[in-house]
Amino acid sequence: MVKILFISECINNRFGEIFTKPFYDFRVVSDENIISDTINSDLPDIVIIDDKFKNLKNITKTIKSQSENIIIIFNISGNKLNKDLIKFANAFLTPEMSDDLICSTVSVNLRMKNSKEMLSNSNKDLADTLYRQRVMYETSSLFAGTLDKSLLLQYMSDGIDRALSYSLACILSLCDEKPVLIINSLYELSNELISAIKLRTVLNYNSLFDGKNVPKLDIDTLKVIKNIKYPANRFTFTIFQYDNMTAQISIGDNYFGFVEIFKENSFSAEDATCFGTITQQVALPLKSATLYQELIETNAKLAKLERLKSEFISIVSHELRTPLTSIKNSLDILSSGKCGEVNETTNKFFDMAKRNSQRLSGIINDLLDLSKIEAGKMEFKFAPTNINTVIDYVKSALSEVAKSKGLTLITEEAENLPEIIGDSQRLEQVLTNLVSNAIKFTPENKSITISSKIVNSSDININEYFKNEINNLSGDYVQVCVKDEGIGIKPEDMLHAFDKFAQIENSLARKVGGTGLGLPIAKQLLEAHNGAIWCDSEINKGSNFYFIIPLTKIEQLAGT
Repeated sequence: MVKILFISECINNRFGEIFTKPFYDFRVVSDENIISDTINSDLPDIVIIDDKFKNLKNITKTIKSQSENIIIIFNISGNKLNKDLIKFANAFLTPEMSDDLICSTVSVNLRMKNSKEMLSNSNKDLADTLYRQRVMYETSSLFAGTLDKSLLLQYMSDGIDRALSYSLACILSLCDEKPVLIINSLYELSNELISAIKLRTVLNYNSLFDGKNVPKLDIDTLKVIKNIKYPANRFTFTIFQYDNMTAQISIGDNYFGFVEIFKENSFSAEDATCFGTITQQVALPLKSATLYQELIETNAKLAKLERLKSEFISIVSHELRTPLTSIKNSLDILSSGKCGEVNETTNKFFDMAKRNSQRLSGIINDLLDLSKIEAGKMEFKFAPTNINTVIDYVKSALSEVAKSKGLTLITEEAENLPEIIGDSQRLEQVLTNLVSNAIKFTPENKSITISSKIVNSSDININEYFKNEINNLSGDYVQVCVKDEGIGIKPEDMLHAFDKFAQIENSLARKVGGTGLGLPIAKQLLEAHNGAIWCDSEINKGSNFYFIIPLTKIEQLAGT
């Protein structure tokens, strides 16, 4: 039904006969003082104003102030109209117009009003949709910027509030060891009302997570965190009569809780979509935050275990060194004959004991070196050094050992190599480890070759397993290679060759034994020289172990 208000001092008029029920609700107001009250109490669709009515301009402004959508039609009885009123008019009626034309004029303006309202509503809906999309995007950006679970839940609650303007939000968080109920409320809540919310939360919890792998929820020990926006006002139990929505916060088999919101006005389908989207968006960041926290805790435990292990190794090594020194000295005295005559059989056992005490001493030294390196206490004495001098020393020291196994130790040294800045003692230790390993794992009647040359980082050909070793290298280096004709290393074992306590799984490796510390120690000593180490191998054909030291002067080397 179309509501028409006629403002005129003429009670009897033709409009009353034209706009009759059931299509029209036609009323006449002739008193200026009650016009505003009449419009406020029952907003009309169309207002027809007699141009002879007093204070026409003020009345027109009063009508427009009530609603911009009211159609104003002036009924012109004379030949002139105040030009100031034309801007307020949607149409004009004159005495000469027929009843049908008057009805048509009203109908056309009414359709225009409806179209305008539909467009206005569409624009409002579009603006609301765009606003919510912007809120969801901004909330999603906040999710991506933190791994703090408390902040993620806060961002979720704030995003839902901005998009839906809820009255009350109850968020049950399962992110910590014990469940926590977070209550974000527009107004203050009584203790009785909070108790009722806790009970409702438990019932929702049992309904949503029945049969799921979630912690038990105890209403008596459930911790409540309360955030009140306007404490001056207070909610009552009528809050439970508000419209509400509930959503589970989960991804796969990971359950982080749920959220329930209340609003005095009804939620729309678009509200439900927005609510569901935000609660789904927070699930993945919560999973990432949980994994990140577990990773931090695991790393802390591993660091503690590593520290305890290093301390244990250091203590045991020191404790073993003292009695071992006494044993070695005693063996030397006994084998020298100072305590009595030593026959051939006894001497064999003394030699066996000396070899094993020497081997044990090497193991202890390796353990001590490892603990020093990991603790950052390894001392270096960097000075100009020629790598060929290091090679010659190692060859001299190990030639007899190689010869006793039927092996030939060969050197192929590049001439006129420039000096490097390094600790010659530590480089000898590295090369000794590599050559000793080659001697251990090479069958008799084979050869071991130690070579040196200058290489540029761009020309280094390296096994794919060790590509990361030279990614950050640049410039010229002195390269040393220890090549053997031994048992070789399987490709899948190559990466583990430099792991602590690692032993390559084959019969010969088990036969010769060892701590598996030589290569890891060599790797860390070379890293202290800004160098690198890697290997290349082929089963039953031999292995090549390479290491490089930069030629350019090293600034701020460890220990300088």
